[in-house]
Amino acid sequence: MRSSSPHPARRHSPRPALAVVLGLLAACLGVLGPTAPTAAAAGGTLQQVTDFGANPGHLQMYAYAPAGLPPGAPLVLALHGCTQSAPDYYAHSGWPKYADRYGFALVFAQTTPVNNPLSCFSWFDATKDTRGNGEAASLVQMVRHAAAQYGSDPHRVFVTGLSAGGGMTADLLADYPEVFAGGAVNAGPPAHCALTLLQASLCQTSDQHLTPAQWGDKVRAARPGYAGPWPRLAVWQGTADTTVFPVNATELRDQWTDVWGIGRTPSHTRTLPGGTTESRYDDGSGTTAVAVYTVPGMGHGLAVDPGPGPDQCGATGTNYLGSLCASYYTAAFFGLDGSAGGAGAERQAVRTRAARDSR
Repeated sequence: MRSSSPHPARRHSPRPALAVVLGLLAACLGVLGPTAPTAAAAGGTLQQVTDFGANPGHLQMYAYAPAGLPPGAPLVLALHGCTQSAPDYYAHSGWPKYADRYGFALVFAQTTPVNNPLSCFSWFDATKDTRGNGEAASLVQMVRHAAAQYGSDPHRVFVTGLSAGGGMTADLLADYPEVFAGGAVNAGPPAHCALTLLQASLCQTSDQHLTPAQWGDKVRAARPGYAGPWPRLAVWQGTADTTVFPVNATELRDQWTDVWGIGRTPSHTRTLPGGTTESRYDDGSGTTAVAVYTVPGMGHGLAVDPGPGPDQCGATGTNYLGSLCASYYTAAFFGLDGSAGGAGAERQAVRTRAARDSR
C-alpha cells in the first residue's frame, strides 16, 4: 500500500493528478462504508446543532445528551472514519449507551465531501489540523459550545475517533492539550505524522523510523511552551489491519510515553475478552497515562460487541467489527464510569464476561 510519485508525464496534467490524490485517499485513509443507522439511545435522540459559532473547517455538529443531565458532567467528542457520518458513528459505536449509563454529553462531528472527497477528517493537512486552523479549530469550537450549553466539567472533556477520525484525535490532543483530559485513537496514526496526503500514505503503512523523542517533539511543537498536564491516551489496534498498519500503535505509544516522560515497558498487562491485550504505562504517581489495546486478528475498524451486557455495545457493520466493546473500555479508561482511572467497574465486568464466555 505504499504510494509512489506521479509519473513525470502526469505532473502538469490536473485531472490525472486529482485521480492520484483520490486514489491515495481511498487507499491510505481507508474507505469505511456507511451502514444503516440503528435505533436511538434510550435517553433521547441525536440532534444537529447548526449554530455553534466560528466554523473555519466547515464541519457539521451533532449532539446527544441523556435526559436530565446535571451540570458538571463530562463531555466526549467523537469523530467518524472516512465515508461515514456523525449519525452512523452514533448508531454503531456504542457511545450513547454509556452516555446514558454514566451520565455525560456527546458531540459527534461530521465532515463532508466539500472538505474531502471521501468525507475524511484532514489529519494530514497543516492548514486544517493545527491549533487555531481549519477543522481543528471548528472541533474545539463545538466542544466549547456544548460545554457551555450543558455546563460540562472543563476538566473532563475527552475525544475519540476512528481511522481518519483517530488521526484527528491525536492531532487535537497535541494542538489543544489544555482542552482535552484524554483521548482514544482507534486504528489511527500518531499526532502530526503527515503534512501532506502523500506523506499520509507512508504514515499509514510503514515504520517512520523516528525515535520516541522525535515523535514527542511533534506533540510539543504543536503547542509551544505548554508545560502540562498532558492528556491521557488509549490506543486501539487490530493485528490484521492492512489499512493502518499495527506499527502505528507502537509509534503512538512511543510518542505519548515520551511526552509524559515515562518508560516504554508496560506497568501492567492483562488479557481482556477475545484475547485482547491491554498494556498500561503508568506515570510516577501510578496513574495510567497511556494504554494500548491490541485486538488479535481484527482488521481495520472499531471493535464492537452487540448485546445487553454491561460491557457489550454497538452494532456491527462495515468497519464496525465484532470483538469486544472498545467504547466500554475507553469510557472506563477515561474514568467516566466513576472509577479512579477507570479500573474498578471495568475489572468486575471483565470477570463477568469471562464467566459468561466459559459457559
